[in-house]
Amino acid sequence: MPAYDEAEGIAAAVTAIRVALEATGRPWEIVVVDNASTDGTPERLAPLLGDPRIRLLRNDTNRGKGYSVRRGMLAARGELRLHCDADCSPSLGSLAALLAAVERGADVAVGSRVAPGARVHRRQPLRRRVTGWGFARLCRSMLDEPTRDLFCGFKLFRAEAAEGAFSRARLEGWTFDAEVLAIARALGFRLEEVGIAWADREGSHLSMLRVLVPVVRELRAARAHVRAVA
Repeated sequence: MPAYDEAEGIAAAVTAIRVALEATGRPWEIVVVDNASTDGTPERLAPLLGDPRIRLLRNDTNRGKGYSVRRGMLAARGELRLHCDADCSPSLGSLAALLAAVERGADVAVGSRVAPGARVHRRQPLRRRVTGWGFARLCRSMLDEPTRDLFCGFKLFRAEAAEGAFSRARLEGWTFDAEVLAIARALGFRLEEVGIAWADREGSHLSMLRVLVPVVRELRAARAHVRAVA
Protein backbone atom coordinates (compact mmCIF):
# COMPACT_ATOMS: atom_id res chain seq x y z
CA MET A 1 0.00 0.00 0.00
CA PRO A 2 1.48 3.37 -0.99
CA ALA A 3 0.60 6.21 1.37
CA TYR A 4 1.07 9.95 1.24
CA ASP A 5 -0.55 12.22 3.85
CA GLU A 6 -3.08 9.56 4.78
CA ALA A 7 -3.05 10.17 8.55
CA GLU A 8 -6.81 10.55 8.76
CA GLY A 9 -7.60 7.10 7.42
CA ILE A 10 -4.43 4.99 7.34
CA ALA A 11 -5.13 2.98 10.49
CA ALA A 12 -8.67 2.15 9.36
CA ALA A 13 -7.46 1.24 5.86
CA VAL A 14 -4.77 -1.13 7.12
CA THR A 15 -7.18 -2.68 9.60
CA ALA A 16 -9.72 -3.29 6.82
CA ILE A 17 -7.07 -4.92 4.65
CA ARG A 18 -5.96 -7.11 7.55
CA VAL A 19 -9.51 -8.33 8.06
CA ALA A 20 -9.91 -9.06 4.34
CA LEU A 21 -6.62 -10.97 4.19
CA GLU A 22 -7.41 -13.01 7.28
CA ALA A 23 -10.72 -13.99 5.70
CA THR A 24 -8.87 -15.67 2.80
CA GLY A 25 -7.33 -18.20 5.17
CA ARG A 26 -3.91 -17.63 3.59
CA PRO A 27 -0.70 -16.42 5.24
CA TRP A 28 -0.38 -12.66 4.74
CA GLU A 29 1.67 -9.54 5.30
CA ILE A 30 0.97 -5.85 4.71
CA VAL A 31 3.72 -3.54 3.48
CA VAL A 32 2.94 0.18 3.71
CA VAL A 33 5.31 2.53 1.88
CA ASP A 34 5.09 6.05 3.24
CA ASN A 35 6.07 8.58 0.59
CA ALA A 36 7.55 11.21 2.95
CA SER A 37 4.22 12.22 4.46
CA THR A 38 4.12 15.48 6.40
CA ASP A 39 0.88 14.92 8.34
CA GLY A 40 1.93 12.23 10.80
CA THR A 41 0.88 9.22 8.74
CA PRO A 42 3.63 6.95 10.17
CA GLU A 43 2.71 7.92 13.73
CA ARG A 44 -0.94 7.03 13.14
CA LEU A 45 0.14 3.64 11.82
CA ALA A 46 2.53 2.94 14.70
CA PRO A 47 0.01 1.16 17.00
CA LEU A 48 -0.51 -1.52 14.34
CA LEU A 49 3.18 -2.23 13.84
CA GLY A 50 3.27 -4.48 16.90
CA ASP A 51 2.05 -7.18 14.51
CA PRO A 52 5.21 -8.38 12.72
CA ARG A 53 3.13 -9.08 9.63
CA ILE A 54 2.59 -5.34 9.16
CA ARG A 55 5.66 -3.44 7.96
CA LEU A 56 6.28 0.24 7.28
CA LEU A 57 8.87 1.45 4.76
CA ARG A 58 9.55 5.19 4.63
CA ASN A 59 10.90 7.15 1.67
CA ASP A 60 13.42 9.80 2.71
CA THR A 61 11.93 12.19 0.13
CA ASN A 62 8.75 12.24 -1.93
CA ARG A 63 9.61 9.99 -4.85
CA GLY A 64 6.20 9.57 -6.45
CA LYS A 65 3.55 6.89 -6.35
CA GLY A 66 5.29 4.70 -8.94
CA TYR A 67 8.47 4.54 -6.89
CA SER A 68 6.52 3.75 -3.71
CA VAL A 69 4.48 0.94 -5.25
CA ARG A 70 7.58 -0.53 -6.90
CA ARG A 71 9.46 -0.45 -3.60
CA GLY A 72 6.64 -2.19 -1.77
CA MET A 73 6.02 -4.84 -4.42
CA LEU A 74 9.70 -5.76 -4.56
CA ALA A 75 10.01 -5.78 -0.76
CA ALA A 76 6.99 -8.09 -0.38
CA ARG A 77 7.70 -11.76 0.24
CA GLY A 78 4.45 -13.47 -0.71
CA GLU A 79 3.69 -15.73 -3.66
CA LEU A 80 0.83 -13.33 -4.44
CA ARG A 81 1.23 -9.55 -4.15
CA LEU A 82 -1.66 -7.12 -4.06
CA HIS A 83 -1.23 -3.47 -4.96
CA CYS A 84 -3.95 -1.79 -2.92
CA ASP A 85 -4.21 2.00 -2.68
CA ALA A 86 -4.99 3.62 0.66
CA ASP A 87 -8.57 4.22 -0.51
CA CYS A 88 -9.17 0.66 -1.71
CA SER A 89 -11.43 -0.42 1.17
CA PRO A 90 -14.61 -0.44 -1.00
CA SER A 91 -12.85 -2.93 -3.32
CA LEU A 92 -11.76 -5.44 -0.67
CA GLY A 93 -14.91 -7.48 -1.17
CA SER A 94 -13.66 -8.14 -4.70
CA LEU A 95 -10.40 -9.73 -3.56
CA ALA A 96 -11.94 -13.17 -4.05
CA ALA A 97 -12.59 -12.32 -7.71
CA LEU A 98 -8.92 -11.43 -8.22
CA LEU A 99 -7.85 -14.65 -6.51
CA ALA A 100 -10.20 -16.62 -8.75
CA ALA A 101 -8.62 -15.04 -11.83
CA VAL A 102 -5.17 -16.10 -10.65
CA GLU A 103 -6.44 -19.61 -10.00
CA ARG A 104 -7.75 -19.64 -13.60
CA GLY A 105 -4.22 -18.98 -14.81
CA ALA A 106 -3.80 -15.20 -14.79
CA ASP A 107 -0.39 -13.92 -13.73
CA VAL A 108 -1.81 -10.44 -13.15
CA ALA A 109 -5.44 -9.89 -12.13
CA VAL A 110 -6.19 -6.24 -12.94
CA GLY A 111 -9.04 -4.74 -10.93
CA SER A 112 -11.26 -2.88 -13.36
CA ARG A 113 -14.08 -0.37 -13.08
CA VAL A 114 -15.26 -1.12 -16.62
CA ALA A 115 -14.96 -4.91 -16.97
CA PRO A 116 -18.07 -7.11 -16.67
CA GLY A 117 -19.17 -7.41 -13.06
CA ALA A 118 -17.78 -4.03 -11.99
CA ARG A 119 -19.88 -2.15 -9.43
CA VAL A 120 -19.09 1.55 -9.21
CA HIS A 121 -20.90 2.98 -6.20
CA ARG A 122 -19.74 6.58 -6.48
CA ARG A 123 -18.36 7.88 -9.78
CA GLN A 124 -15.71 10.52 -10.31
CA PRO A 125 -16.88 13.97 -11.42
CA LEU A 126 -17.71 14.10 -15.14
CA ARG A 127 -14.76 16.33 -16.05
CA ARG A 128 -12.33 13.97 -14.38
CA ARG A 129 -13.89 10.92 -16.05
CA VAL A 130 -13.56 12.51 -19.49
CA THR A 131 -9.97 13.59 -18.87
CA GLY A 132 -9.09 10.19 -17.43
CA TRP A 133 -10.62 8.41 -20.43
CA GLY A 134 -8.47 10.45 -22.81
CA PHE A 135 -5.40 9.88 -20.67
CA ALA A 136 -5.95 6.11 -20.64
CA ARG A 137 -6.48 6.06 -24.42
CA LEU A 138 -3.19 7.88 -24.92
CA CYS A 139 -1.34 5.44 -22.66
CA ARG A 140 -2.89 2.40 -24.32
CA SER A 141 -2.05 3.69 -27.77
CA MET A 142 1.58 4.59 -27.06
CA LEU A 143 2.32 1.36 -25.18
CA ASP A 144 0.13 -0.94 -27.30
CA GLU A 145 -1.46 -2.15 -24.06
CA PRO A 146 -5.07 -3.38 -24.38
CA THR A 147 -6.00 -3.18 -20.69
CA ARG A 148 -8.93 -0.76 -20.51
CA ASP A 149 -8.69 0.33 -16.88
CA LEU A 150 -4.97 0.86 -16.43
CA PHE A 151 -5.01 2.98 -13.30
CA CYS A 152 -7.31 1.30 -10.81
CA GLY A 153 -5.26 0.81 -7.64
CA PHE A 154 -6.31 -2.77 -6.98
CA LYS A 155 -4.18 -5.37 -8.80
CA LEU A 156 -3.00 -8.85 -7.83
CA PHE A 157 0.30 -10.21 -9.17
CA ARG A 158 1.94 -13.57 -8.95
CA ALA A 159 5.37 -13.05 -7.37
CA GLU A 160 7.21 -13.89 -10.60
CA ALA A 161 5.17 -11.37 -12.57
CA ALA A 162 5.57 -8.68 -9.91
CA GLU A 163 9.32 -9.11 -9.69
CA GLY A 164 9.76 -9.33 -13.45
CA ALA A 165 7.71 -6.22 -14.24
CA PHE A 166 8.49 -3.95 -11.30
CA SER A 167 12.23 -4.66 -11.38
CA ARG A 168 12.31 -3.39 -14.98
CA ALA A 169 9.93 -0.44 -14.54
CA ARG A 170 11.44 3.02 -14.33
CA LEU A 171 8.59 5.53 -14.10
CA GLU A 172 8.09 7.01 -10.64
CA GLY A 173 4.95 9.08 -11.28
CA TRP A 174 1.29 8.23 -11.83
CA THR A 175 1.89 6.69 -15.28
CA PHE A 176 3.71 3.72 -13.73
CA ASP A 177 0.66 1.42 -13.94
CA ALA A 178 0.65 1.52 -17.73
CA GLU A 179 4.37 0.80 -17.91
CA VAL A 180 4.22 -2.10 -15.43
CA LEU A 181 1.30 -3.81 -17.19
CA ALA A 182 2.87 -3.37 -20.63
CA ILE A 183 6.17 -4.80 -19.36
CA ALA A 184 4.40 -7.76 -17.75
CA ARG A 185 2.65 -8.51 -21.05
CA ALA A 186 5.90 -8.14 -23.00
CA LEU A 187 7.53 -10.66 -20.65
CA GLY A 188 4.84 -13.17 -21.58
CA PHE A 189 2.72 -13.00 -18.45
CA ARG A 190 -1.03 -13.39 -18.77
CA LEU A 191 -3.18 -10.41 -17.72
CA GLU A 192 -6.90 -10.54 -16.99
CA GLU A 193 -9.18 -7.61 -16.21
CA VAL A 194 -11.63 -8.37 -13.42
CA GLY A 195 -14.68 -6.25 -12.62
CA ILE A 196 -14.55 -5.03 -9.01
CA ALA A 197 -16.49 -2.92 -6.56
CA TRP A 198 -15.15 0.62 -6.39
CA ALA A 199 -16.09 4.07 -5.11
CA ASP A 200 -14.45 7.43 -5.80
CA ARG A 201 -12.94 9.10 -2.78
CA GLU A 202 -13.53 12.79 -2.31
CA GLY A 203 -10.35 14.73 -1.66
CA SER A 204 -8.11 12.43 -3.70
CA HIS A 205 -4.49 13.59 -3.98
CA LEU A 206 -4.49 13.00 -7.75
CA SER A 207 -4.46 16.12 -9.91
CA MET A 208 -5.18 15.26 -13.54
CA LEU A 209 -3.54 18.49 -14.73
CA ARG A 210 -0.36 17.62 -12.87
CA VAL A 211 -0.45 14.15 -14.44
CA LEU A 212 -1.07 15.30 -18.00
CA VAL A 213 1.72 17.87 -18.21
CA PRO A 214 4.64 15.39 -18.14
CA VAL A 215 2.75 12.42 -19.59
CA VAL A 216 4.12 12.40 -23.13
CA ARG A 217 7.71 12.44 -21.90
CA GLU A 218 6.99 9.62 -19.46
CA LEU A 219 5.18 7.54 -22.05
CA ARG A 220 8.04 7.84 -24.50
CA ALA A 221 10.39 6.58 -21.81
CA ALA A 222 7.99 3.77 -20.93
CA ARG A 223 7.67 2.72 -24.58
CA ALA A 224 11.46 2.44 -24.75
CA HIS A 225 11.49 0.28 -21.60
CA VAL A 226 8.78 -2.03 -22.99
CA ARG A 227 10.51 -2.38 -26.36
CA ALA A 228 13.77 -3.24 -24.60
CA VAL A 229 11.99 -6.06 -22.77
CA ALA A 230 10.24 -7.34 -25.89
